[in-house]
Amino acid sequence: MTDAPPDTVGGLLAEIRTTLAAAGIENPRLEARLIVGDAAGATTEQMIARPEAPLDAVSAAFARALAERRADGAPVAYLLGAKEFWSLDFAVNAATLVPRPDSETLIEAALARFADFARPWRVADLGTGSGCLLLSFLSERPNASGVGVDASTEALTLARANARTLRLAARARFVCADWTTALAGPVDLVLANPPYIPSGDIPALSREVRDYEPVLALDGGPDGLDPYRAILSDLPRILAPDGAVVFEVGQGQADDVAALCVAAGLAVETVRRDLAGIPRAVVAGWPRT
Repeated sequence: MTDAPPDTVGGLLAEIRTTLAAAGIENPRLEARLIVGDAAGATTEQMIARPEAPLDAVSAAFARALAERRADGAPVAYLLGAKEFWSLDFAVNAATLVPRPDSETLIEAALARFADFARPWRVADLGTGSGCLLLSFLSERPNASGVGVDASTEALTLARANARTLRLAARARFVCADWTTALAGPVDLVLANPPYIPSGDIPALSREVRDYEPVLALDGGPDGLDPYRAILSDLPRILAPDGAVVFEVGQGQADDVAALCVAAGLAVETVRRDLAGIPRAVVAGWPRT
């Protein structure tokens, strides 16, 4: 009896791609490359160049285990412990939402609104999670500084670690609080990606979101707007005279959030769409006189 031949990179990629496709994963080819690359310590370019390269049994078994967990619905970012956002690498875990490309729309809007590269902008990121919004903005504005606020101590531990890894810790601090309650102001820029899923819609979310991502970061109350009301009730106290808030909103919520901003005394400056054409970022500041 002879030993089975070792797995190759190409063979394992094909196997895991089939496993993920059968489980209904949207992009099985890409995710197979992520999983095998993580297990093998190889880049996509290396795997494409040498599909015949052998894999040791431990790495192959690890890749198959990751693939099975992904097929069960676990987000691939949680399995790998990392997610790219704004071309930066962020550590992620089950204490935070997985950073999504849609949220990069907020960074685009914030950079357009606060375009002066040299100004020492003061930033608050409400519901900071992994810190991706705050740290991405700070990476583009070298004299800006800010604070990330979250009610989860586990999320804040991760955000602090990301700040250190990205060499932004000197300009970022993190506090455990509810929205604006711990802030004194004035703040130039408020970034907020609050929970905005209506409570009744959560059971219908995809399993990887519903069953794995933190419900406190998803549930926005009966109409999905409760966190916006909570933030806006105190926002005028901390917002600088020429400041602005940039809210992420869910599909179909832009008009409602804009109306809440106006009711709080702010003027809506712009609504920016994401790459799918969905209104995703509402920018509001004090009315111009």
